[in-house]
Amino acid sequence: MHEEKMITAPDGMELFHIKDMPENPKAIIVLVHGLAEHCGRYDYVVKKLNEFGYGAYRFDNRGHGRSGGKRGYLDDFQKFIDDTDLFVDLAKKENPQIPVFMLGHSMGGFITAGYGCKYPGKLKGQVFSGPVIIELDIFDPLKEMDVKNAPETPIPNSLSALICRDRRVVEDYENDPLVLKETTLKLLTNVFIEGVQWLGENLKNYNYPCLILHGGDDQIVDKASARYLYENTASEDKDIKIYDDFFHEILNEAEKDQVITDIQEWIQKRI
Repeated sequence: MHEEKMITAPDGMELFHIKDMPENPKAIIVLVHGLAEHCGRYDYVVKKLNEFGYGAYRFDNRGHGRSGGKRGYLDDFQKFIDDTDLFVDLAKKENPQIPVFMLGHSMGGFITAGYGCKYPGKLKGQVFSGPVIIELDIFDPLKEMDVKNAPETPIPNSLSALICRDRRVVEDYENDPLVLKETTLKLLTNVFIEGVQWLGENLKNYNYPCLILHGGDDQIVDKASARYLYENTASEDKDIKIYDDFFHEILNEAEKDQVITDIQEWIQKRI
């Protein structure tokens, strides 16, 4: 079953989401995408999850894809986290008694970790793909910019060549009309500086079972971010795996089936 719908957040924001369900799902996965992209880039991942017997809910973050909001703009990173909770609640309401997990990539990994700190006890576990957990050097120049007086200053999306070793993935990304060609100073500083600082202060509250995955040659989010998450959560059930030579989008590399299988096997043991 494939459904595409809009849901309205408490502040009136319209959020686009897709639901893909096999018959008699064994688990539900809520997917959270990264900066500048959209949930439609996860069609293959969802197809494989469905084949494993897992249902999937995915959505476009506000300001992204087919969701509402000013493109690439956000005034409060907590809205990303609270929006995600809407879809967890929807998945749980529509699938009572079925365990719900979360999978977050890159900025979606930040949102996923933030969700774990803010909303304990609602999920069976979380999976991270190249998560942003620590401050990244690429955003250091933003600290010198005037976000207070010019929050909507456009910042070009200029890292496409580094997302994946597969040139076809890069070309598809660059030609995708729903991928943002620029974001804003406010979103980037609010999430990747202020949000990451908040996360560091609150990771002590995180205790979900978690699987942390990262590309060994990720040149956008250093693998040190994954190791920091692994070393600084109170979770008793946690695993980490670094894939040698993989770039940032490990779910789009040529060896993506191995990554997805690793995720499936981890989830299967916790259903």
